[in-house]
Amino acid sequence: MWDFYTLPLAAIGLIVLVSFLLDSIWNILQTCRALLAPLFISTEETSLVKKFGPWALITGSTDGIGKAYAFELAKRGINIVLVSRNEEKLKKTAEDIEAKYFVKTKIIAADFSQGKKAVDIVKDQVGILPINILVNNVGKQYDYPMYLSEVPEKDLFDMININVGAVTLLCRAFIQDMKQRGRGAIVNVSSGSELQPWPLMAVYAATKAYIRSFTMALRYEYRDSGITIQHLAPFFVDTKMNAFSKRLQKSSFLIPDAEGYAKYAIMTLGKVDESSGYWTHGIQTFLTKVAPTWLRMYIAAHINRNFREDYFLQQKTG
Repeated sequence: MWDFYTLPLAAIGLIVLVSFLLDSIWNILQTCRALLAPLFISTEETSLVKKFGPWALITGSTDGIGKAYAFELAKRGINIVLVSRNEEKLKKTAEDIEAKYFVKTKIIAADFSQGKKAVDIVKDQVGILPINILVNNVGKQYDYPMYLSEVPEKDLFDMININVGAVTLLCRAFIQDMKQRGRGAIVNVSSGSELQPWPLMAVYAATKAYIRSFTMALRYEYRDSGITIQHLAPFFVDTKMNAFSKRLQKSSFLIPDAEGYAKYAIMTLGKVDESSGYWTHGIQTFLTKVAPTWLRMYIAAHINRNFREDYFLQQKTG
């Protein structure tokens, strides 16, 4: 029998379930449209210059996703400002991009673990160059899954400065100019670890949850400015950031290489505000969100314990 309280609670539960399903279906449809459009619309590849402008700044752009994203933007005719710590790698990446795609590049050596000092270096060296697309990709990960007391204090502060501080201050540095021009794009790269607490990588996951919340709020603040503010949350990608486990160093159906990931992720720019950036990662996101938070956290802890074992085994065997 339905009593006075059961019926309203059941109705609320049904509304929540339907809302979740509709939101998930809508996100899947948006992502499919973004990924399939370039296959049928010949002008899609060159439309980013027309839509946003000719210059992009990418942090963490000499390795992994950042480097691959830089090449994909250059392929579409966009000039690239490369920002990273290693000047030698910056020069080599710039030379490779210019030789392959005949666009202009500029390099800026900055270490974002230094906080505001690094951001000031970027702002000073960019000067009056109009940054039309800002890709906040730089990030710091644990060397391997660790309990909090095992993580060096410096690594914790660096992680917060890089993953939280750099994203926040760089958005602030360039967003007003974009607003005055009435166009631009900001891409904040987060991680699938944002979806739940992530034991043995607790601080890293917490910084990524910050990026998601910050990006959503920023999008609302500037919703009438003409600026696209996108949040990307990839799952595992075959990059050296995940070198603690050999299982994550092999490209597969669920673990794309950086080039494959960037190719798909860039197709969503200007079309989807929130995305995993890769179609199989979208499936993983959907399935992850179905489970309650406590179960997600339990599974995350189990996964990280296995990766921790992988790391120690690699250390023993060389």
